[in-house]
Amino acid sequence: MPRLVEHLRKQLGEEVELLHDVHERVPPILAVQLARDLEPYRLFFLEDPLSPEDNGYFAHLRQQTSTPLAMGELFNNPNEWVPLISGRLIDFIRIHISQVGGLTMARKVAALAEFFGVRTAWHGPGDVSPVGHAANVHLDLACPNFGIQEAREFQQAELDVFPGCPALKDGAYHVSDRPGLGIDLDEKLAAKFPITDDPSFDMDWGNLRRRDGSIAKP
Repeated sequence: MPRLVEHLRKQLGEEVELLHDVHERVPPILAVQLARDLEPYRLFFLEDPLSPEDNGYFAHLRQQTSTPLAMGELFNNPNEWVPLISGRLIDFIRIHISQVGGLTMARKVAALAEFFGVRTAWHGPGDVSPVGHAANVHLDLACPNFGIQEAREFQQAELDVFPGCPALKDGAYHVSDRPGLGIDLDEKLAAKFPITDDPSFDMDWGNLRRRDGSIAKP
């Protein structure tokens, strides 16, 4: 990974921000080594270097590296994120809004993070619905400590089923100014797209395996 990032930095120059998601898939001591090895290439952040159950290692990791750290997409409750934020052990909070209790809780997390210089980077991968992405972006607009937003382009079927989807233009989401989250749901049209008929839906997520056959963390 350090060799790959070195190559990218040389090819892309200093204008392009680079990020890497570890997905908690290496032991904590190797996460420390990776964060240190990546320092020369000035990542925007290193995501999920540790598992939630290894949060105690963040104090050691912070002392060992200046690489910005992002964490939180697997978090569920304040006992996981409050110590990391208040201890200034991370730079970006990556929680999944619906997983932690919705917009109200996420807004409270953002307010807490603002006091400690932690920026937002809400979880927004491809398996988040257009409604979830709309919620992410509206919350971004309300947070002074907005950092970055994970995003994706929507397929035409999604644009039809969810009128008012956030529009991705020039690297930024643009949201509708309609009431609420600016997005709606065409339930009759949605019925034409049952999830079991979608070959692109990965039912094996969470069953990834290492070379020795053991389960890898998602």
